[in-house]
Amino acid sequence: MDIPKVPKLFMKPSTSVIGNGDKIVYPKDVTQLDYEAELGIVIKDEIKNIEPDQVDKHILGYTCANDVTARDLQRADGQWTRAKSFDTFCPLGPKVVKDIDPDNLNIKIYLNGELKQSSNTSNMIFSVKEIVSFVSKVMTLLPGDVIITGTPPGVGPMKKGEKVKVEVEGIGILENEVV
Repeated sequence: MDIPKVPKLFMKPSTSVIGNGDKIVYPKDVTQLDYEAELGIVIKDEIKNIEPDQVDKHILGYTCANDVTARDLQRADGQWTRAKSFDTFCPLGPKVVKDIDPDNLNIKIYLNGELKQSSNTSNMIFSVKEIVSFVSKVMTLLPGDVIITGTPPGVGPMKKGEKVKVEVEGIGILENEVV
């Protein structure tokens, strides 16, 4: 894909959120279910139209995220909503951490113990401050909203019975099984 001039946005419903140790349900009509390791930004309070230099004081903290995607449906639909919105498609956790530099964290994903993605948030196209500011200029952000930041190279498929672990430096490991 070409590098975008602004962050690309999509939304996941609250029913897609699960926690550490919960199960990712593989929908029966999906033929390719992919993992995507990402950093999650947890919003502390209501914000609208803020500038990048105002972002830090509005962040509750950061967490691990897996942007689970039905890749076959994403290709078929030509947009992202259905492919990313199934129940259980947004694992978050294991905790929210405040005092870390979100723009310099190692991020990895393991499938059945095998390393599949490994990068650093310093390689993101947009910084955390740029992302939060941009989103706040589109929509009001509320306490507890989570923005996930995009994934490094190495996205790939998961199958039923496999275990996926997202590890973000300074936060911990988010582990889920596909059922």
